[in-house]
Amino acid sequence: MRVQWIPILAMAALTTACASVDTPEPVVTAAAAPSAPAPVAGYDWHYTPEDGSARLAYGVEASDDLRLGLDCLAGSGKVDMTALGQTGDREIYLESGGETERFAAEGEPSQLHDGDILTASAATSEPVMQRFRRVGWIAQWVDGQREVYAPHPGSEAGVERFFAMCG
Repeated sequence: MRVQWIPILAMAALTTACASVDTPEPVVTAAAAPSAPAPVAGYDWHYTPEDGSARLAYGVEASDDLRLGLDCLAGSGKVDMTALGQTGDREIYLESGGETERFAAEGEPSQLHDGDILTASAATSEPVMQRFRRVGWIAQWVDGQREVYAPHPGSEAGVERFFAMCG
């Protein structure tokens, strides 16, 4: 039986040539992690525990300038929200780290600001609340405008303490 060496040698040469070619390693680039929004000068989160309840408020400390207030009873698993809205608004629309939720609200005219003061309740287990707990910032949408409430360094710990108390 006669062996045809040319095809075998050609295959061996081709295999050797392919094996010796340096192929670059694929470049894996990490997707840029979304950065947290920048805090606003003069505004911050203020955590206040008091006799079995807690308050987490975003605004100017020791003033009536409140943008978003969260209140709860210890272990309740429920948050009562207070926010500013446009006259006639009847929902609080929140966003945090990609999660959004609209909460049905009651409203009454504000004596200090243009628009209404809105109140609503939510479970601490709502996805937007859990994301807020993890990332430390939340945004409110009012009349198509997004207002972000980001903590200054150090005050984000108050967000976790608030949710730990509320349950």
